[in-house]
Amino acid sequence: MIKDLMKSVREYKKPSIIVPVLMAGEALMEIIIPFLMTFIVGELQSVADGTKAQVNINTIIICASLMIVCALLALFFGTLGGKLAAVASCGFAHNLREDMYNNLQTFSFANIDNYSTSSLITRITTDVTNVQNAYQMSIRMLVRAPVLFISSIIMTIIIEPIMALIFACAAIVLGVVVAFCMFKVVPYFRTMFKKYDLLNSVVQEDLTAIRVVKSYVREDREISKMKNASGEVYKYSVKAERILTIMMPGVMAVMFIVNIIILTVGSNMYVGNFSGNIGPSQIQTLIQYSAQILTGVMMVAMCLNFISLSKGSADRIAEVLNERTTLPKAEEPVFEVKNGDIDFDDVSFCYSQKKDVTVLEDINLHIKAGQTVGIIGATGSGKTSLVSLIPRLYDVATGSVKVGGVDVRRYNLDTLRSKVAMVLQKNVLFSGTIAENLRWGDENATDEEIRTAAEQACADEFIQNLPGKYDYDLGQGGVNVSGGQKQRLCIARALLKHPKIIIFDDSTSAIDTKTDATIRENLRKYAPETTKIIIAQRIASVQDADLIIVLDEGRINGMGKHEDLLKNNEIYKEVYESQVQGGEDNG
Repeated sequence: MIKDLMKSVREYKKPSIIVPVLMAGEALMEIIIPFLMTFIVGELQSVADGTKAQVNINTIIICASLMIVCALLALFFGTLGGKLAAVASCGFAHNLREDMYNNLQTFSFANIDNYSTSSLITRITTDVTNVQNAYQMSIRMLVRAPVLFISSIIMTIIIEPIMALIFACAAIVLGVVVAFCMFKVVPYFRTMFKKYDLLNSVVQEDLTAIRVVKSYVREDREISKMKNASGEVYKYSVKAERILTIMMPGVMAVMFIVNIIILTVGSNMYVGNFSGNIGPSQIQTLIQYSAQILTGVMMVAMCLNFISLSKGSADRIAEVLNERTTLPKAEEPVFEVKNGDIDFDDVSFCYSQKKDVTVLEDINLHIKAGQTVGIIGATGSGKTSLVSLIPRLYDVATGSVKVGGVDVRRYNLDTLRSKVAMVLQKNVLFSGTIAENLRWGDENATDEEIRTAAEQACADEFIQNLPGKYDYDLGQGGVNVSGGQKQRLCIARALLKHPKIIIFDDSTSAIDTKTDATIRENLRKYAPETTKIIIAQRIASVQDADLIIVLDEGRINGMGKHEDLLKNNEIYKEVYESQVQGGEDNG
């Protein structure tokens, strides 16, 4: 997992290596200062004891000067290290988010089905921030703290070995406390991040459907749902933080106890009650070293705190980074789609890799380039699943799907999808102008080409009445236009691709019958060589098609023209009569 994440460091390896060196330098300077102080205090103590007639001013000046130099160097190392650590950690987080997002773009629909949108958002935002903080702490403290600890122990041994033994015992006690806290807190953090996913899901759903919430006056219910989701995050966060609060008081308590022991043992050594050669200056230095030793342990504890917090986040990030598309690349990809011929040969398909629920079964279908094909069937009969196999949004379980006589698995994916346009059942527009949205079909399209596509989709008429016309801002998700207008814009966007195959997945449901007929007529007139597949609930939308397919529970129940199916297919006949009768009743 760590290896996978470290790949995102890349150009920030240099500052990531320099920072620990600078932190080690800072720690060494801090170790030297108390040692130099010993000589100054010892010199003054000698005069006070009467062992010297006067203070050796040169010793004091030299030691004081060296202390100033060490302090300045520690300041320099610490400041530069902090700056470089910020650069390295922020750069690491930037690369990590970029790598995750880039890998997400390679996901097939089957991969995306494994994650909720809210979970992916949490991973790219909150989880990366947690890992960033842990990384910054690690490159700063995981070297500085051990250097501070080991150097202080060495200096303590030089002054008085017994004191070093006391410090080592104190460090062991603190280590046990920290390890216990980490063992207890990590499961709570993991659960907390799962609750974050749920919280984000609630927020996303409510904001997306805010109009529905208000129209049904369900604000109180949604507020309650949000309160519960937020409460779950709070509950596990408090449980984790409650355990972590033990660490700081524990460190402080041990520090005070150690200082008491140093003063007790040191003073007894000084007066001769215990064996040892130690004076007031050494006692003062030992107290400073005890603070540095325990500070080093406390730094490690803080660092482990961040690491424990980020452990669950790192696992979730690595999961996304290691996810590989279920659509393997062709070894020798084909980069040209000759025509819009479509062939389904003994195709079966299921969404689950366990293959426990078959969505399509024994599909044999042959469509010639330029044909208009209608697909009719009840909800859940497999209509959308069928057409999703054409641009290889999913792979078949058995059999093969061919476009232009070539198995779709042999194509370069970009090549195949650039020649297959889909107008989805759920119309999606993006923030920006109408022209910017239409250029998703062809980013190099001229203004004239954009207008021509809009005219063919019967969208130009309402666009001309908008302020700014093609420069009209649609707002987020196209909130400034109606459902039918959205559908026509999506059709125009698809036409701009100049595809070999165009698929309409119930994408004219919000368009009136007259406009629907006009769009179909324009397709026949201006795109005669393009294969047109129309999924529709209205018989009127497909009755003039060259071929109509009736799907029932994932199988082809019937195929033929409108007149033939009325005679030979009970499902088609039943749908037709119900719609005709409904029309008469409405009349």
